[in-house]
Amino acid sequence: MRLRQASADIVAACLLFCSPRTARSASSRSNAPERLNALDWPLLDELKAAVQTVADDAEARALVITGAGRGFCAGANLSNLFGDLDRPTDEMRDHLMKVYDSFLGIRDLTIPTIAAVNGAAIGAGLNVALACDVVVAGPHAGFGPTFAEIGLHPGGGCSWMMTERMGRARATAALLSGAIIRSGEAYAIGLADEVADDALVAATERARLYAAREPKLMADIKQSVRIAATSDLATSLDFEAWAQASSMRNERFRTFMQRFADSD
Repeated sequence: MRLRQASADIVAACLLFCSPRTARSASSRSNAPERLNALDWPLLDELKAAVQTVADDAEARALVITGAGRGFCAGANLSNLFGDLDRPTDEMRDHLMKVYDSFLGIRDLTIPTIAAVNGAAIGAGLNVALACDVVVAGPHAGFGPTFAEIGLHPGGGCSWMMTERMGRARATAALLSGAIIRSGEAYAIGLADEVADDALVAATERARLYAAREPKLMADIKQSVRIAATSDLATSLDFEAWAQASSMRNERFRTFMQRFADSD
């Protein structure tokens, strides 16, 4: 499986795996690892463009996002992103929605997405990790919902995504505290799905596994889980029955069924 590295420098290293036979990469790394990949407007614009490139690529199969150097993302470059703090609240709100939009497109991708959190994922950087389907934490990972610590309300979907992963009580406690959550605890409370000695290696192994499977199956599984999380059993069953019936046309399933029949 070959990888092609893109030329743009953005906050994350995005390894885009395509079909099992080929793998084109939307791979790029931050040009500011010395400040732990803090988000600013140039980087956010490029991240949004990279995610859109992935969304437009019909051969895309899985996406890994990680930070360059020793950190995943230290959060926002506040002065660069927020600008004039004395603007009217409604004007600032509209501005913030544009900031959020720059990375939340990750959630809309139909392919599996994996965050390889190799170091600090603070504030907005935590949001980028949580926007992924799967979070793999390295031994030095730190998840920081530190908004309250600096007198700022959480933003970028942090409250919603933490509640989705941890439940209401734990998300409330974490956001009120603002403390850094280390990898072991993150795994124990559901903030991370795996702890690995090398987060990027482990995330890449997952990406290769997902990339080898039928893209429609992977997309339908993601959609099925989203429906289950927001709907009743009847609605979930309706989609599952349709998607499962559709998946019975997969060559891999037909091959499995043939082996099963031959063993009788």
